[in-house]
Amino acid sequence: MTFIPALEALPEVAVQRGVPLSQYTRFGIGGPADFLIESPSEEQFLKILQSVQNSGSPYLVLGAGTNLIVQDTGYRGVILRFTGNSISSQGGSITVAAGAVLQHLVDFSIQQGMEGLHTMTGIPGWVGAAIYGNAGAYGHSISEFVQQVRFFDGTAIRTFDQSACQFTYRESVFKRHKEWIILSASLQLPTGKKDKLAAEAARILETRNAKYPPEMKCAGSIFKNLLWSQLSEAVRSQVPPTVVREGKVPSAWFLEQVDAKGIKLGGIVVASYHANLIYNEGHGTAAELCTLIRDLKARVKARFGFDLEEEVQYVG
Repeated sequence: MTFIPALEALPEVAVQRGVPLSQYTRFGIGGPADFLIESPSEEQFLKILQSVQNSGSPYLVLGAGTNLIVQDTGYRGVILRFTGNSISSQGGSITVAAGAVLQHLVDFSIQQGMEGLHTMTGIPGWVGAAIYGNAGAYGHSISEFVQQVRFFDGTAIRTFDQSACQFTYRESVFKRHKEWIILSASLQLPTGKKDKLAAEAARILETRNAKYPPEMKCAGSIFKNLLWSQLSEAVRSQVPPTVVREGKVPSAWFLEQVDAKGIKLGGIVVASYHANLIYNEGHGTAAELCTLIRDLKARVKARFGFDLEEEVQYVG
């Protein structure tokens, strides 16, 4: 590819070839990428990105790969990773680079006596992707605390305030503009008691690890929960009131009604205890995973008349 000579002029740029993307996804699935390049320097990362863009080569900016399904044949192009992971605070504000591990941000906020992010303990992935998908759990989403997001729009670095990010449930403007690359963010959090926050985070982590063991090759929940306000009256009439939580109906409930628990296809399995949890037993493929997801969506569509929407993103 034509970008390689241009990159050789940049200092300390290591270009890896044929790297299996299964090493970079939580599912442990995905064939090789033609090239993989990463940098912890924002300035250098943007130079690399622009060199790749100018070459016309296909490219994808990848984080921790927590929510990705990469095809078995891999990616014919360039995988770029911004690994800058700085976290700092001033007053009640935290500034964090997009490549920081979300758990590190959560731990930092607890240590600083800042409340809100502690409920997201145990959520895997990096901060950039958490903002991109408006990650959240146990009553809080990261969007509640975002003041500003810095990103590269392909030409220049721009800054959006919270309203411009257009956050909704598991959505943001960045999901609709995948060419925009999040670089950093500033968050504003209320004060809290460190010991209380740490204790609550420990309880949440214990619950999460029981449901999603750290060693399990999965993306957490496969499908988004359903907003009660957006369901038809016909569907609402079938949902027990006790199932509705914080204005949402868990996708798992609908999947349970179509006997999803325990379904297996090759090396891909729906957990016997959670219908919205699909995992790779160890030898599963992207083809099997995608087939099983399509089957689950078809079952719910036939029974309830609507399409479940994936939280996971597809590559290839």
